[in-house]
Amino acid sequence: MMNTFNIFTLFPDMFKVLDYGILGIAKDKGIIKINTVNIRDFSANKHKKVDDYPYGGGFGMLMTCQPVFDAVNSVPKAHTVYMSPKGKVLTQKRAMELSKINNINILCGHYEGIDRRIVDSLVDEELSCGDYILSGGEIPAMILIDCVSRLIDGVLPQPESYLEESHTDNLLESHQYTRPEVYNGMAVPSILLSGHHKNIEEFRLAQSIYITLLNRPDMLRRRKITKTELKVFLIYYPQLKDDIIVYVE
Repeated sequence: MMNTFNIFTLFPDMFKVLDYGILGIAKDKGIIKINTVNIRDFSANKHKKVDDYPYGGGFGMLMTCQPVFDAVNSVPKAHTVYMSPKGKVLTQKRAMELSKINNINILCGHYEGIDRRIVDSLVDEELSCGDYILSGGEIPAMILIDCVSRLIDGVLPQPESYLEESHTDNLLESHQYTRPEVYNGMAVPSILLSGHHKNIEEFRLAQSIYITLLNRPDMLRRRKITKTELKVFLIYYPQLKDDIIVYVE
């Protein structure tokens, strides 16, 4: 069954970027469908106005109920996501769960956001792409579609393409190298050229733990390191024993 994304936005042309690359191929194959709905087309205002000042005062404008309600109700009912800085942060785990849902509506806010009654009545969950503010929900919606689509069966050539990536197991991916073996005096780690698969696997695990420790220790606090993984890690990074030991289960 085709996975469908309905995007409710004031700027449908922004989503033409999704016609390229892996998502473009998936669309051509009929694996996913991306449908944009222009909220402004549903405005009952003769000037197609879709925003107004917030009650209680404050800066900026809010998207009003009528055009958003009518736009969302113009398509079959589906799981509806509002891209919002107030939402839960999108994770790889949640993306995997969403990839199992065949029909997803994505509501893109703009200005200072949307009337809360829209969220209370139409939205199933609010998602954020990170602890920062953007000018609208269009770019976060693209991130969500890309993140979820690549986890749908048939979009990537092999499941291994995403099963070994960063965040899949609360570890960041190890560094990757390709030809030539030496470039500008910089050599590929010799162990990757050894052909010894077990040693390569252990080296990559140790490097993944190191990169996660360096950049995202919060992920290690959630995941924890097994004693077996600790032993492998210390082969390559013995100097970091005191730093990693606190993350061992």
